[in-house]
Amino acid sequence: MASRAPATASADSGQPIRDQLARILASATFQQGDRLKRFLSFIVLEAIAGRQNELKEYVIGVQVFGKEDSFDPRTDPIVRVQARRLRAKLVTYYHEEGRADELIVDLPKGGYEPVFKRRETPVLARRSIGTALVSRNTIAVLPFADHSADRGLDYFCKGLRHEVVHSLARFPSLRILASDDTPAAGDKSTAAMIVSGSVRSSGDRLRIAAQLIDGASGCYLWSETVDATLADSLAAQERVAAAIAQRLEPELGDQRRAGGGRHRSENLAAHNLYLQGRYHLNQRTEEGLRRALDFFEKTLVEDAEYALAHSGLADAYGLLAHYGVVGPAEVWTKAASSAATAVMLDAESAEAHTSLAHVKSTQDWDWHGAEREFQRAITLNPRYATARHWYAMSCLVPLGRLDEALDEISAALSIDPVSSIVARDLAVVHFHRRDFETALEQCDHTIELNPHFAPAYWMLGVIQEQRRDFDESAAAFQRAVHLSPQTPRMHGALGRTFALSGRRKQALEVLRKLEAYAKERYVSPLEFAWIQFALGDLDVGFTWLSKASEDRAFDLISIKVDPRYDPLRDDRRFAAIRRQLGVD
Repeated sequence: MASRAPATASADSGQPIRDQLARILASATFQQGDRLKRFLSFIVLEAIAGRQNELKEYVIGVQVFGKEDSFDPRTDPIVRVQARRLRAKLVTYYHEEGRADELIVDLPKGGYEPVFKRRETPVLARRSIGTALVSRNTIAVLPFADHSADRGLDYFCKGLRHEVVHSLARFPSLRILASDDTPAAGDKSTAAMIVSGSVRSSGDRLRIAAQLIDGASGCYLWSETVDATLADSLAAQERVAAAIAQRLEPELGDQRRAGGGRHRSENLAAHNLYLQGRYHLNQRTEEGLRRALDFFEKTLVEDAEYALAHSGLADAYGLLAHYGVVGPAEVWTKAASSAATAVMLDAESAEAHTSLAHVKSTQDWDWHGAEREFQRAITLNPRYATARHWYAMSCLVPLGRLDEALDEISAALSIDPVSSIVARDLAVVHFHRRDFETALEQCDHTIELNPHFAPAYWMLGVIQEQRRDFDESAAAFQRAVHLSPQTPRMHGALGRTFALSGRRKQALEVLRKLEAYAKERYVSPLEFAWIQFALGDLDVGFTWLSKASEDRAFDLISIKVDPRYDPLRDDRRFAAIRRQLGVD
């Protein structure tokens, strides 16, 4: 490996940059990223030393990532991949820990030369109350400000704060910070949410204002006023506290109604079998989905009235169809029946309502009915990650409500940060938003989380294909095929990239392979449609697309927002299919 003298510079105008670099490297955001630390240190110090023009892909590959002198950036994309991750980390740092930093270190797209600039105005991202709370279940209740003319309501303000604390203390999942200090926005040592407010008076009348503030961004999320009289001060304090608790309760999900069905089975063997089924379901492989189905069926042998097992069975049947393992028509009735049974056995189960919502969206294309069920599930248990995940992907995305989808999928990932499929689907939402760079960064993160997760490589290939980087797209799909060799979806995606890149012979070979598969098992019509469209045969492509609509193929539900459909949008046949889905 080639050697290079370390960058040096005198303690001059570069010192503030070095100080900022040290601050970034010591942050929690970069705590686990040793390679990214080396990458950032190298390019910053080289720039300070005046060697920014030498910051090329080859140099970085050799000096930072230990590549041999024979390193070829055209065949090894490590520098580009890590540069995307570094940009994402810097964005995260400056949105969170570095919100107050005056000096910004940026790495513009298209090169490796860092840029240093002074902060002008902070960018505050507004989140929903649910998203704020699922990230950290802490809240600070600040003293209410006394804005009366004579400042004589201090006793009332203290009592009001104590009443709010008492009201919130009934939520088991909520931690209330015992501090009278005002937290600084963006300080991770403080609360996810802050309660604050003020009291004004006019004669014997009081006006009490209460607010909820996102601790990360400092943005107001909710505000309400209560009017009262001094003679009714205790009741006024109770009303304010109740209003705050009532606003937070749906987001916390601690108060499950009494009298509902059995959420957990008393049969330990049944519960253990159910947990194993959920584990295999989350692998999203053909083998995993079939094993999940087997475990849920065994669970019901142990306890036929276990609602969660019926919910799991509905989800397994649905995913077997969505991933093209079996034909949708084979499992529609089974999935719907299992979901309905789960709700009947336990009407207070978030899992049961999520399963029913998923059936309504992906099988029935009943978007409004699905949304009601998803919202019911989230109200029952805001920390059930699958409810937020599927609400985003199978309801909000099809309806084109991508900002809301991003909010929900981000909340799901906050709840379950080690879920490979939720992490992958965050990349899918960014892809639908046409934010391809962020989608790539999220795919990189997902692959880092689970290097053997084939759906992440499939999505990586789809994004690279949309960017017209067909070599990297084909490489990603080939990796997906290697990890999941029997899955038609992986082969179909590779065939489409071959067709788009002019490799017609290889694309036709994939078509023949899919035709052979179709004689033995179900292959989604969309796999044939994608390749035919890429080959330029629109008539044959639309024939397959219509068949996919008849089959209610899962990938069709994103027809409104998926960039891959863009070349077809002006065709009247495409408009007809969109109307069938009810997403016009």
